[in-house]
Amino acid sequence: MTDKDLQKEINNAESLERRIEVIEDRNKKVETDKAWETSWIRRLLLVVFTYLAVSVYLWFINIENPWLNGIVPAVAFMISTLTMPVFKKWWSRNKN
Repeated sequence: MTDKDLQKEINNAESLERRIEVIEDRNKKVETDKAWETSWIRRLLLVVFTYLAVSVYLWFINIENPWLNGIVPAVAFMISTLTMPVFKKWWSRNKN
């Protein structure tokens, strides 16, 4: 094996190791993103922001009891986020 062939093999090995590192880093990011998507903190924040946005809107357009009426869409949103995994499992089993 010539020096040139040896250097080529070393470069290929280094390139392969780097590609593996990039894939592992990407996998960690994907796992973190998935954990965030299913976290209770995210769901709670979305419910709170939904409640605030709807309540402020209702207040702005002069609806009676906007802070009480804002609860309905926030609770509906929370129920939808809790039931979607059930429907996703059902859909996954029955899609074929």
